[in-house]
Amino acid sequence: MSVLFAGRRQAAPAHAAVPSGRLRWLRRSLVGWGFAGPATALVVGLSIFPAVWAFLISLQKWNGIAPAKPIGWLNYQLMAEDPDLLAAVRHTLVFTVLFVPASIFLGMLVAVALNRPIKLVGFYRTCIFIPFVASAAATGILASFVFNPQYGAANSVLRTLGLPQQQFLESQWQALPVICLIALWGQVGFTVVVYLAALQDIPKDVVEAARMDGANRWQVFRHVTLPALGPVTVFTSIWQTITALQLFDLVFTTTRGGPLGATQTIVYYVYTQAFKLTKFGYGSAVAYGLFAATMLITVGMIIYSRRSRIEAF
Repeated sequence: MSVLFAGRRQAAPAHAAVPSGRLRWLRRSLVGWGFAGPATALVVGLSIFPAVWAFLISLQKWNGIAPAKPIGWLNYQLMAEDPDLLAAVRHTLVFTVLFVPASIFLGMLVAVALNRPIKLVGFYRTCIFIPFVASAAATGILASFVFNPQYGAANSVLRTLGLPQQQFLESQWQALPVICLIALWGQVGFTVVVYLAALQDIPKDVVEAARMDGANRWQVFRHVTLPALGPVTVFTSIWQTITALQLFDLVFTTTRGGPLGATQTIVYYVYTQAFKLTKFGYGSAVAYGLFAATMLITVGMIIYSRRSRIEAF
């Protein structure tokens, strides 16, 4: 009998370990959600809920004061007939075509230059990245003084060189390229940091093997470095495209969409319709149209990059 009871006593802790293990897992889960729960609720409250609410507003006619009037998909139909929206789309596309390739090319060029053992390389990398950390609004305010036609530093340099003065942000044809130049000054630091990280991950033995086979610097860059930077280039292209499509801060702090609407982008047009003209329904519809276009461009670029990789192999 004593042996039987002893066996029962020994078996009892094994059965009791199961609920204790589950209780320990439950405690760990509760502790984890205790830390992550508030942040998750904040993200849901500040992103998902406003997105759903904006979609509901896009199906209504509402000025923010009077009761909303459901109109179905009428706001989306009016978008195709709005000449001001089409002009804003054209300006955004022109800015994207100018900004994205230039930011990728300059970022890769500067990253390759800073990936060498040179003196004060840490200082140079910091100087390149500081404009990206700075506020876009502050960058726009500073640029409005630099490119001011009357007393700006840019025209002072042109006068010193004996070149004619320019109107810059006050010219209908020069304003958008100048804004693109300002955006490059603030965003190139991001692509430089990303490309620097990718360049440092390239195996050195592969580069050394290519040089031992007689490849010069250009051949090593063309056949070794560029293929290794392919995934990073896709990422930076998508990121910079989204950044270009969402351009607002620089336009707001420099030209306010002018002169004569030459720099009015899609996001600034949404701001004008929703918060100046109080057409919240139509502004929300335009915002969702921009979201759909951004999603299609992103998915298309990802699919194209994957097909290119498969064909390369």
